[in-house]
Amino acid sequence: MEDWAVIACDQFTSQPDYWERVKKRAEGKPSTGELIISEVDLKHHVEERIENVHQAMEDYLQRDLFTEYKDSYIYIERTLQNGDIRRGILGVIDLEAYDYRPDSTSPIRASEQTVLGRIPVRVKIRQNAPLEVSHVLMLADDDKMSLIAPITDHKKDLPLLYDFELMENGGRIRGWLVKGAEEDAFDRRVSEYMIRETHRYEDLEGDPVLFAVGDGNHSIVTAKEVYEAEKKAHPEKDFTNDPLRYTMVELNNLYDDVQKIESIYRIIRHTDPEKMLSQLSHVCAEGGYPVTWCAGGKEGTVYLDPARGQLAISILQDFLDYYLSHEEGEIDYIHGEEVVRELSEEPGSIGFLMDPIDKTRLFPSLKADGPLTRKCFSMGHAREKRYYLEARRIR
Repeated sequence: MEDWAVIACDQFTSQPDYWERVKKRAEGKPSTGELIISEVDLKHHVEERIENVHQAMEDYLQRDLFTEYKDSYIYIERTLQNGDIRRGILGVIDLEAYDYRPDSTSPIRASEQTVLGRIPVRVKIRQNAPLEVSHVLMLADDDKMSLIAPITDHKKDLPLLYDFELMENGGRIRGWLVKGAEEDAFDRRVSEYMIRETHRYEDLEGDPVLFAVGDGNHSIVTAKEVYEAEKKAHPEKDFTNDPLRYTMVELNNLYDDVQKIESIYRIIRHTDPEKMLSQLSHVCAEGGYPVTWCAGGKEGTVYLDPARGQLAISILQDFLDYYLSHEEGEIDYIHGEEVVRELSEEPGSIGFLMDPIDKTRLFPSLKADGPLTRKCFSMGHAREKRYYLEARRIR
């Protein structure tokens, strides 16, 4: 199992050596690394890689590698590097209840803006794929701790499905089967939560947000696009129970003390750091939001003008989008502060570090203002992301 589970495809995009170690470790063994394409591998031989993914899925099915658990959930405990335990429950969401567009009124929404340029190749991967694996972490606004905590209290009575250390210092993961009475009880709690959440934040304009995608939104967008295309191609078909109508996610509680909403930092390469900082001063104001910059072994702090937005990251991203549309530079999104500082020492590079977002404001902000700017926050550090582990048949 240690060689089977591989971290989310959009991690370590600036560290290809990480993915080389993963490939070397899993060589000749069954691995979810063969069922996905990491973003560092999306630049070359894409069509060939997609074909290899589909072949690996078919091969694993023919070899009967999987045990199937129908009509059930999996309760998950992920021990992080610092010893904290993140609790979640794996299930599926109805894509009819999800919409990623900025003006969405659906009960399940993206928490950040979607980068549509990343979708077409992902659609190609999902099209004709017999399986899906998922790194999606979805959030519930459950301040009463009513959804997942009751399962934690009864986990000793549940069948243990897996328990092992994740590769590359990813921590430990354990999963229990939730079925029968525990499954029914969870369903009832979800229904009660949805009713309660519908009437929350009534002082704010906008339709209620019941669940928000924390990590892996582009994967859900991909599933949505494939499903909508299938509906359009077959208008006569009843999709009520079609596997393509649903997609697999791990539900976490935003209010769990372990749940950390970490900032996603920016690194800009092949640019002129001094010129960028000079231009950035035009969107700064005394007493504004602090943002730390680092370049060439130096660092400092700029204060972004609050009149330009509610969040520092939104103001910074607007500036970077404008600047990079007129000047040279390539942007990347980094989860670790140490990685940003290391990369910023390279000539022609500059990094930006921001404080995390107040998580209690996330759902109210989504209801009133829509999705946050893209790559705004992350649920934990890079190695705390969800690993591909469970699979679900979709064709």
